[in-house]
Amino acid sequence: MKGRFIVLLLIMISGLAGAQQRPQYTQYIFNYYLLNPALSGMENYTDVKIGHRQQWQGINGAPTTTFVSTNMVLGDKYLWRNALSLPENGDPPMGRNYTQNYTASPAHHGIGIIAMNDKAGPLSFLDVTLTYAYHLKLQDALNLSLGTGVGIRRVSIDLNALSLEDPNDPALSNAGKAQLKPDLNVGMWLYGARFFAGASMQQVLKQNLSFSPDYNQGREVGHYFLTAGYKLFVDDEISATPSVMLKKVGNIPISYDANLKFVFRDRFWLGGSYRKGDSFAALAGINFSNVFNITYAYDYATSRLRSYTSGSHELVLGFQLNNMYKLRSTQKMW
Repeated sequence: MKGRFIVLLLIMISGLAGAQQRPQYTQYIFNYYLLNPALSGMENYTDVKIGHRQQWQGINGAPTTTFVSTNMVLGDKYLWRNALSLPENGDPPMGRNYTQNYTASPAHHGIGIIAMNDKAGPLSFLDVTLTYAYHLKLQDALNLSLGTGVGIRRVSIDLNALSLEDPNDPALSNAGKAQLKPDLNVGMWLYGARFFAGASMQQVLKQNLSFSPDYNQGREVGHYFLTAGYKLFVDDEISATPSVMLKKVGNIPISYDANLKFVFRDRFWLGGSYRKGDSFAALAGINFSNVFNITYAYDYATSRLRSYTSGSHELVLGFQLNNMYKLRSTQKMW
């Protein structure tokens, strides 16, 4: 019966208990696209990111996540053709002068793709999602985008990672078979020269998760995100962007993140983050050129897990392809 117990436990973790089922990121403040498809095609360049997160270092079977994401404008027209919206030679591309002369982009379409592999103990999730967004021009300096992501999710259990008394237990009859599930995400994003606000939902379809005919109550739960931030200038070369994110997952209480990011001439940035009841994080990054950048985050656990883990690590490589205006900033505004 040990096999039945393990399978039941896995199902409860993955769905019935309403726990978080999507990967957790610290560097989403540099790549909100992972959480909200409405950011598809927001930049003038093709934005490519490759990332890896090792959560709770030192705990066997702790979650690990690897992803590749890319998004771009649909079509060959550049979004910001007004010369006043472009930086002067030598000016920080996203500096104070840029925001004072900022103009909204014309209405346009954006597309993208995210491939993500997430593993927690014997459970593995492979997601491939195609995204689309339409960006409306509301005012001279204000855009609203609406987006959706449609994909497929592969869910599997590695039986070799389980220690069972009876490998032939009938409770494991379906455990070795990978399951394919459709996936749907939606979102909206309001943005101007110095602020942003967005809302999104992941796992709209809430698929059933079952690895045993005897225990079939597992189910995906919706993940809801609300976020907002505002860019302030310390001087002409240094900006600070405080932001906050509220997250609701299943039946667990609402959690929040409070973030602060400092950017120096769009070349270096440092930041900090606090996740309620979970962790403090330090973030840093550098733009080596207008094509390549790298960011790193370290999370220090404040929950009961702090006695068992040395923390979490997250590394992301960014590429800005077809970057016509040679901007170093990884985000057009923030």
